[in-house]
Amino acid sequence: MKIDKKLIKELVSCLSEFNITEIEYQDGDKKIKVSKAQKSSTEKSLASAVVSPTKSVLTDSGEQKGTRIKSPIIGTAYLAPEPGAKKFVEIGDKIKKGQTVMIVEAMKTMNHVPSSADGVVKKILVTDGQPVEFGQTLLILE
Repeated sequence: MKIDKKLIKELVSCLSEFNITEIEYQDGDKKIKVSKAQKSSTEKSLASAVVSPTKSVLTDSGEQKGTRIKSPIIGTAYLAPEPGAKKFVEIGDKIKKGQTVMIVEAMKTMNHVPSSADGVVKKILVTDGQPVEFGQTLLILE
């Protein structure tokens, strides 16, 4: 597989241009993910690129039974509508199909994630402010 340095440079420039910390590009079985990590408050942000020759998205290692609610996009997961507000759902809550279970923010746009089924929240697999991938399981319903 040949690495497209021009594409990687373009993705790195998008990080600064759009003030984002991570961007991912996929073309067929080639996946490029570029992110910048803050090493310390005195050091400058560094951009790193990872090329993955796989089509699969992140999956959970646990074999939890139940209905999985997955992220519709890449972004940052938020469990409440705003900082300090009540969470959309807690473990043990009964929820209905279509009810908002969390928000995934991408490029300053807040995207509500609806439940795909009725059920009881068994497990929440992400923390508030955690980056998530497309197709990553966010929570499990019984």
